[in-house]
Amino acid sequence: MEQNVTDQKEERREERRQLFSGVRGTAVKVLNRVERTDSYLDKLLEAELRSGELNDFDKALLMEIVHGVLRWQSKLDWVLNGFFHGNFAKAEVTVRNTLRAALYQILFLDKVPDHAAVNEAVEFMKRIRSDKAAGLVNGVLRNIIRNKEGIHYPDVQNDASLYLSTMYSFPLWMVKRWVNRFGFHETEKLLEAQNQKPGLTLRVNTLKTTVEDFMKMFDLQNITYERSPFQQRFLRTANLTNISNSEIFRRGFFTVQDESAGLAAGLLNVQPGDRVLDLCSAPGGKTTFFGEVMKNQGTIVAVDKYQTRLNLVKGACERLGITNVEFVAADAAEFQTEPADKILIDAPCSGLGVLSKKPDIKIKREMRDINDVVKVQEQLLHNAASLLKPGGAMVYSTCTIEPEENFGVVKKFLERHPEFEIDHAAQYGNEALVAADGFIETFPHRNGIDGSFAIRLIKNG
Repeated sequence: MEQNVTDQKEERREERRQLFSGVRGTAVKVLNRVERTDSYLDKLLEAELRSGELNDFDKALLMEIVHGVLRWQSKLDWVLNGFFHGNFAKAEVTVRNTLRAALYQILFLDKVPDHAAVNEAVEFMKRIRSDKAAGLVNGVLRNIIRNKEGIHYPDVQNDASLYLSTMYSFPLWMVKRWVNRFGFHETEKLLEAQNQKPGLTLRVNTLKTTVEDFMKMFDLQNITYERSPFQQRFLRTANLTNISNSEIFRRGFFTVQDESAGLAAGLLNVQPGDRVLDLCSAPGGKTTFFGEVMKNQGTIVAVDKYQTRLNLVKGACERLGITNVEFVAADAAEFQTEPADKILIDAPCSGLGVLSKKPDIKIKREMRDINDVVKVQEQLLHNAASLLKPGGAMVYSTCTIEPEENFGVVKKFLERHPEFEIDHAAQYGNEALVAADGFIETFPHRNGIDGSFAIRLIKNG
């Protein structure tokens, strides 16, 4: 009986896999899961790319459609609401995402003919739903194509925030916050920057090579790149594909890391022989940064709440040749161990500085999430204070640009912990990125890298 049930489940999975086959079907499947679950977009895409059913061109198109739909979903929905018969928001999720995926191709992808995008969507709906659903999709899309040049959007004069929210596809609450903080024109620049397709930044692993020798490898392979203006060991490149399959990646010559994350790690100023706690270590970018700088001398304790995420850190360390890391699955807000010389709290946050890389955050984040995560951030800082040796240093960092999660959290912490003081960041990095109060703060539209915050605190005593 159990075997029959297992066989039936497997048959249903295979049938579903075939129904959602191909680039467009797979894109809709991923978009459905993003909408229905708390799954991370990058993990969902990674699973599909590993399946081996898509060639390189199809993989690139899948990434383009999924990221594009999530990046522009509010604008797509505005258009679809104007042409959909009935309430588009109440349409079945597969219908909604099929229309979004097709409309994204129609409005944003010049290399995909309009008729091809429509035909693919119609055939998919016939396969997955019914001729009636296919007819609905066909009618809506062809009506939009006929009236593409006459689509009406909000008037900037009547409602500036609604205009920005719709035209740049950001939640209205988010836009209003930024307009109040930055003004209309700078907010528009911020939205535009957060909508850019992200480039690729690499950190050279100096345990295995030098920056100069690594650049020679790129030169030999005709890979274009440029040096980071902020970090010596970072390179920017746009034409490196299939990274995980490349020989130099597998051999651990580099890792992918944004410069803003490198700034936070560099601010801790770890040294060979230190005892370092990385309290929120997964997926391991900053942990491995420390291992490289410390030349495998001293100890790094990598802490993460979930073993599955901690395994990512282990894998990164093994690939890069880092051997001085202890791995601990624990809640960093309660974790206890012997005191450390240096501590990094790369805190969970709203992620509003990395929307170009994680566009799904746009549709998942709400205002109350900021208030909720601040409580977690405060708990992490409070616990870290007890784990630091007198005279030691800790860095608190985030990948958000929201003041409540950044200096707001630190100010409260300093009021409750007078034994701590700010160690001015200009001593450890590029002064152009350092605010008057001594912390590093970056913005996509001002600095051309992810939005982030990092502050170094010293424990007196």
